[in-house]
Amino acid sequence: MYRSILRLALPTSVLYTAKHRVPIPAGENMYDSNRALELLRKGTSNRQALFREGQEDAIRNVVEGKDRILVVQKTGWGKSFVYFIATKVLREEGKGPALLISPLLSLMRNQILAADRMGVRALTLNSENTDDWESIEGRLERGDLDILLVSPERLDNERFKERVLSRMSASLSLLVIDEAHCISDWGHDFRPHYRLIERILRSLPPTLRVLATTATANERVLDDLVEILGKDTYVIRGPLSRPSLTLQTIRMQSQAERLAWLAEQIPRLPGSGIVYTLTVRDAVAVADWLRFRGIVVASYSADSGDARPGLEQALLDNRVKALVSTTALGMGFDKPDVAFVIHYQSPASVVAYYQQVGRAGRALENAYGVLLSGEEEAEINDYFITSAFPTPDEVEDILRELEEAPGGLTISQLLARLNITRGRIDKTLQLLSLESPSPIVKDGTKWQLTTAKLGQGFWERAKRLTALRKVEQAQMAEYVKLESGHMDFLIQALDGIDEAQPSRQARLLPTSIDPRIAREAVAWLRRIHVDIEPRKKWPDGGLPLYGVRGNISEDRRASRGKSLCHWGDVGWGELVKSGKYTTRRFDDELVEACAEMVTAWRPSPFPTWVTSIPSLRDPFLVRDFSDRLARRLGIEYRAALLKTVECPAQKLMANSVQQARNVDGVFAVVAEEVLAGPVLLVDDIVDSRWTFTVTSWLLRKGGVAAVHPLTLAFAENGT
Repeated sequence: MYRSILRLALPTSVLYTAKHRVPIPAGENMYDSNRALELLRKGTSNRQALFREGQEDAIRNVVEGKDRILVVQKTGWGKSFVYFIATKVLREEGKGPALLISPLLSLMRNQILAADRMGVRALTLNSENTDDWESIEGRLERGDLDILLVSPERLDNERFKERVLSRMSASLSLLVIDEAHCISDWGHDFRPHYRLIERILRSLPPTLRVLATTATANERVLDDLVEILGKDTYVIRGPLSRPSLTLQTIRMQSQAERLAWLAEQIPRLPGSGIVYTLTVRDAVAVADWLRFRGIVVASYSADSGDARPGLEQALLDNRVKALVSTTALGMGFDKPDVAFVIHYQSPASVVAYYQQVGRAGRALENAYGVLLSGEEEAEINDYFITSAFPTPDEVEDILRELEEAPGGLTISQLLARLNITRGRIDKTLQLLSLESPSPIVKDGTKWQLTTAKLGQGFWERAKRLTALRKVEQAQMAEYVKLESGHMDFLIQALDGIDEAQPSRQARLLPTSIDPRIAREAVAWLRRIHVDIEPRKKWPDGGLPLYGVRGNISEDRRASRGKSLCHWGDVGWGELVKSGKYTTRRFDDELVEACAEMVTAWRPSPFPTWVTSIPSLRDPFLVRDFSDRLARRLGIEYRAALLKTVECPAQKLMANSVQQARNVDGVFAVVAEEVLAGPVLLVDDIVDSRWTFTVTSWLLRKGGVAAVHPLTLAFAENGT
């Protein structure tokens, strides 16, 4: 049984066991409490700052090093102050440097600034600062560094293991595992590389100080972490209740309704906040809509790249009303006065939701946490669940190909051999390589088989976790249906400790929408057109039947094209889907919409004729639409392309190489139908862009001045 410390305004700390409480022996005070408080005040830039309940207990226990410590405290409690103050105290006592493992390096800017104010010399080794590695390693060797921050992926890097970890191990004073719930494969956010931490813990001296921190750990995860950290682990666990948060769920099926609600309510809310979406595409679209409505917002995701620090600072400075973000703005972002957190769709688990909504109201009397639940969230979350682990067939196919190539295969070579997506090949290789013993190993750029066999435990874990994710998804669906008691539900679901605190609930926000704004949202959605970027390079190995490889010369490329909508979107997507699969004819309204899109787009040089991608399965659907569009534009339609060979639908091809090879040698130009002027090349749905790439190359080769692709729907993952 692990032991749990919880400080509750008692004169001494209290040691919790399952059955009783006993006082903790004071022990040898190895640090000056006044010094620790001084560091806290420097770090917070607040001369009146005091430790929160449990913070000083955690620091004292880390410094005294009697046991390994697991701190489970809600977001905003100040876990980073525990490890930075403990590190500073240990360094002042002459102890060695600390190592912090965290998945949040790019989001720890505020914490590192606080460490700097305390005089803690903190640096990070990551994939974005490789030019600085040598100098950082030198500072570490000279003792000129107090704490090194690394991501869990760095633990799998040979250079790091040889030149940093092996040299640090002898002098290391403290190992900090941030977001420790990621270790547990019972957790909502299990990360495969965190499994390496368990192996490292077994190899380090048992007397090494270890501090693990997390805001999200139910009993199941807690038991798992204690098993990994050690049976004598002290658990400092605080209450989860957030009395300042007013929680609310509103079920709104359509995107247009939710967009209307956001446009109406966000300007009325005090302060600034965060709007969470499940996908990057939705983050961009929601931000665009709110800006269209005159609200100062920005989108934020992993795709924001170098702009992320500036976007975070804009929110910190209240220069934007909100950031519309994926979970990229999650753990590690610190703004105490976030006034609202709104979810555009429901997350997949209660744990994830609690963590995200917990960014609001840390230093405010009142803050809102509103969940807008929509029809598409189940499909999105199902995709995340089912794609978390490879299928047995995928593993078997990859291992078979590696077995047939004793010298190993690169990822590009695997893509050419297997009809599996790049992402799933990457994930399969990563997961298999982290097994112990591992059935595969990476040598340079190639993957090879080892003599080890994949254990049954891999599949048992995958099955267990998939089932767990389904349970979590169902639990979240229950939360969506609540009319009251939202915080109690979250605490119970997280096996949390509750505390009697007076609620400061604000008035609930309206659940109705202005029909006029909803209609405007639909109209706006119908004006969102998607750019189709031309491919500039043939796939690895080229297209042998067409005899091309390498770069596609500019005089053989398509121009940038346009798609009327994303597949299945509320705007035009539903009408496109109906035309393709139900009525078998695209509505005249879509013809008019595409004509208006071309007029607004004004491709240059402007097309003087129209042609279409031919199909053997349905020769009339796209041709009929293209002919009507040509007449609406007042230009000629010509059947300039011929499909000579039937091939599987592109949506059945899982990766780019397979999609390119699928159309190799399939199309030909009908020379007598080709006109020299610029052409509008029409298809119903685009996914891989290889069909447009090949047919544009053929048309340009046949003398066409420019090819402007146009499609009704863009489907990134096929249809």
